[in-house]
Amino acid sequence: MSMPFLTNLNRIEMLLNASNTVSAPNKRWHSAFMAIYCSRAIMSLSTLNKTNKIKAKVSPKPTPTPSFVMVDLNPHHSFGIDQTALTEIVKEKDLQILHKFGGVEGVAKALETHVEYGIKGGDDDGEDVTRRRQVFGSNTYHKPPSKGFFHFVVEAFKDVTILILLACAVLSLGFGIKEHGIKEGWYDGGSIFVAVFIVISLSAVSNFRQNRQFDKLSQVSNDIQIDVVRSGRRQHVSIFNIVVGDVICLKIGDQVPADGLFIEGHSLRVDESSMTGESDHVEISRQDHPFLFSGTKVADGYAKMLVTSVGMNTTWGQMMSSISRDIDEQTPLQERLNKLTSSIGKAGLAVAFLVLVVLLVRYFTGNTKDENGVREFNGSKTKFDDIMNAVVGIVADAVTIVVVAIPEGLPLAVTLTLAYSMKKMMADQAMVRKLSACETMGSATTICTDKTGTLTLNEMKVTKFWLGLEPVAETENAYSKIAPFVLQLIQEGVALNTTGSVQKSNKSGSEFEFSGSPTEKAILSWAVLELNMKMEHLTRSCSIIFVETFNSKKKRSGVLLRRKTDNTVNAHWKGAAEMVLKMCSRYYDASGIVKDLDNDSMLKFEHIIQGMAASSLRCIAFAHAEVAEEELGDEEGNKMVKVKDNGLTLLGLVGIKDPCRPGVQKAVETCQKAGVNVKMVTGDNIFTAKAIATECGILRPNQDTAGAVIEGEEFRNYTLEERLEKVDKICVMARSSPFDKLLMVQCLKQKGHVVAVTGDGTNDAPALKEADIGLSMGIQGTEVAKESSDIVILDDNFASVVTVLRWGRCVYNNIQKFIQFQLTVNVAALAINFVAAVSAGEVPLTAVQLLWVNLIMDTLGALALATEKPTNELMDRPPVGRTEPLITNVMWRNLLAQALYQIVVLLTLQFRGESIFGVTSGVNDTLIFNTFVLCQVFNEFNARKMEKRNVFKGIHRNKLFLGIIGITIILQVVMVEFLKKFADTERLSWGQWAICIGLAAVSWPIGWVVKLIPVPEKPLLNFLQMKK
Repeated sequence: MSMPFLTNLNRIEMLLNASNTVSAPNKRWHSAFMAIYCSRAIMSLSTLNKTNKIKAKVSPKPTPTPSFVMVDLNPHHSFGIDQTALTEIVKEKDLQILHKFGGVEGVAKALETHVEYGIKGGDDDGEDVTRRRQVFGSNTYHKPPSKGFFHFVVEAFKDVTILILLACAVLSLGFGIKEHGIKEGWYDGGSIFVAVFIVISLSAVSNFRQNRQFDKLSQVSNDIQIDVVRSGRRQHVSIFNIVVGDVICLKIGDQVPADGLFIEGHSLRVDESSMTGESDHVEISRQDHPFLFSGTKVADGYAKMLVTSVGMNTTWGQMMSSISRDIDEQTPLQERLNKLTSSIGKAGLAVAFLVLVVLLVRYFTGNTKDENGVREFNGSKTKFDDIMNAVVGIVADAVTIVVVAIPEGLPLAVTLTLAYSMKKMMADQAMVRKLSACETMGSATTICTDKTGTLTLNEMKVTKFWLGLEPVAETENAYSKIAPFVLQLIQEGVALNTTGSVQKSNKSGSEFEFSGSPTEKAILSWAVLELNMKMEHLTRSCSIIFVETFNSKKKRSGVLLRRKTDNTVNAHWKGAAEMVLKMCSRYYDASGIVKDLDNDSMLKFEHIIQGMAASSLRCIAFAHAEVAEEELGDEEGNKMVKVKDNGLTLLGLVGIKDPCRPGVQKAVETCQKAGVNVKMVTGDNIFTAKAIATECGILRPNQDTAGAVIEGEEFRNYTLEERLEKVDKICVMARSSPFDKLLMVQCLKQKGHVVAVTGDGTNDAPALKEADIGLSMGIQGTEVAKESSDIVILDDNFASVVTVLRWGRCVYNNIQKFIQFQLTVNVAALAINFVAAVSAGEVPLTAVQLLWVNLIMDTLGALALATEKPTNELMDRPPVGRTEPLITNVMWRNLLAQALYQIVVLLTLQFRGESIFGVTSGVNDTLIFNTFVLCQVFNEFNARKMEKRNVFKGIHRNKLFLGIIGITIILQVVMVEFLKKFADTERLSWGQWAICIGLAAVSWPIGWVVKLIPVPEKPLLNFLQMKK
């Protein structure tokens, strides 16, 4: 049954099942149109049967005449199959429907696609591509709407700190209006509401921007480059530009970009766990299971597929459209800070309760006096209203202390510094996929890195060729001296045992274009340009029977092929030289004569391989064997077929140069100086690995390599105790499998290391997941590796890994700076109010003043200190361990010294200020408030450097910090000089301002002197526990 008839049959069925609710005239139109359409469909079928051709084209249109109007039910009539049928074939995995449409070739014809050359359109905006996008849709899916700003406002209100502040605001407002009337009584409560509003606004804006940033990052990470064939040319296009009818090239580690059908390929196994939840890999074949689904991952093999559905027409698209990315993850540092905030809040509540009790006891025992020196409480003589007003005032003071004690700026500081660092890391070629990785990277003690593409440029070129035991000189006619049949065998081995391709270039300056992995491209370009290989001719002259694909465990690939000219069957192998050499029993010499590979020859070849490896060359061997028909097995079913892997004849050896990246030696040195061990884990042989490691600085030139350089198999065969004992000393692990890398990560973690791992292959996924920080490669990395990682290094450069390390340390350091600064404010404010309340029965800093200090210190301080950029000093200290306390001894030393100074100065002003400066009570209280705020401004400079005495170094580069200091000072002047009633202040003279500034400025020399005092390495809390 033909495809056009099947399609027409579907439409006739739709017409017959049309709604019956239409009016009588419309029914007559419907009947007339149905009669015309059905007759056209039947006529179309009879015409096709006469010509006995099955062609995917629509029935010819009747010539329009003025007597009727044509209604076209299928406006996209240029294709012989519609989206419904395409979706049904793949979604239902229905082979019967597929066969009815003529198999994969039939569907390709209906989609006007050539299974080998792809669609006609070369450009993403070409006419054919645009037409297909209009007919079948684009490869994008509808995303749930992003969370709006109001959502983050509501989320901010759920914070316990905010709820306590709101409760305090309501109480303060009620008590204030009760005590002072509505005209002046709203100041305290109103100011708390203003403070809460500002904190919520800043938090909501920050989280909203962070969410938008995640959306942008998600778009970047989802924009995968796909290999497609269009107009016979293999090219990279964005996954979003894939259209129905495209021919896609899939290889191990790729994500299947759309639903489709298997055209051709070898050993293709797909991981469908993202769709079905089943962990077993599904084998894809032309006969039994040609169905491929969007979102699944290629676990093994390679193939070409025909795209049948994209975007929302795929199951993956429908599933992804209902999923929104949740960024509400709590990082480990945020969890620790929440505990710290909770502890400080509890301490504040305890102090507030003590103040409340002391003030109430002092009041009701008659120990408090008013401004005229009269006792406020005289038993039954005191009016009830006066008692209530006094109690309300006392409660308001206690509530204010609670407000000051809760450091609501801490969560804000974390959010700001993480968002800021994420944005900056993106500019430094590192895309953060998991927030916690930002801070964890700062604690990394070991980095396990790949060699190829990370330490090296991944720009490979064949620089050596050995035929037998003789090197072939790099002269113009050198390759013409090779025996023709040997040359043909080498060319066959290159052309047919590859996942790359060669095309004629349409760009000026180069005759050919090569695609595939860097190794494949290097070998193909050498064969085409030096050996004069004709790729297209060779692929047409042979048919492939079976392929053993390359993977990181086998380190070789093989192909079984039949020559069409003489019907002989040949096996070709290509791979790591020492692996392939073990499979050989003979070799061709320079004259093309076959010689036995005896022990003496084997040693010579091993010496050649080691020599090339010592020159930092990757050594690849080619081998071949003729296969007798009786050895072949069941060729048709491919059940017993395998590529012969013994008794081979060695064809030749090539050495591929992959130069080290510029700057990688300096980057490794920086890591080592920062106390971070760099270990190279590579699949290359031990000599190449050793040479590259020495060039990169991982190994020193004259270093004893016993125990420092090891092969993966040796490490694997150790007992667990031996591995744990030796893992620290290992610098290079060669010939390693992904399992060896995983073992190393597990051992290092057991020994207490914080491990970062780089990986690019599908098999690296377990190690990337196991590591504390998984770093995948953005260029060479497979989609499986990227999804398993926490950070994607966009330029595949080891120097970018060091940048991530620097930013990780910066995040942690910035948070610590802010904690030190915040706690100084909290300790000083609590101590001053507590001592003054207990001794004098009054608090020197009012609710509004304390909230003002809280506001500028929490929000503006967080912004100033959280956005400090990383410095080289961060890389001069050892990494922070897993169990290091958040508040270090250095921080305790700094904050206690500053807090103690502030307490002494402010309490002196409280009790002796009026007599020392000869001022009124109101002016003295303003002096206390102004000095306290300016102390925090000066201390903000001290907080920039926790250990360095020069706190001004690099300050000119941080414009934001200087701007915030300026804004804080301006706002303080406004508070003191212009908001008298709101802030309960008095205007100060120039001399009084100078006194305040002078007292506050003393915090600089104190900070300088204090940093000369050494502190014990053992955390302070450990000493306290020991004493207990």
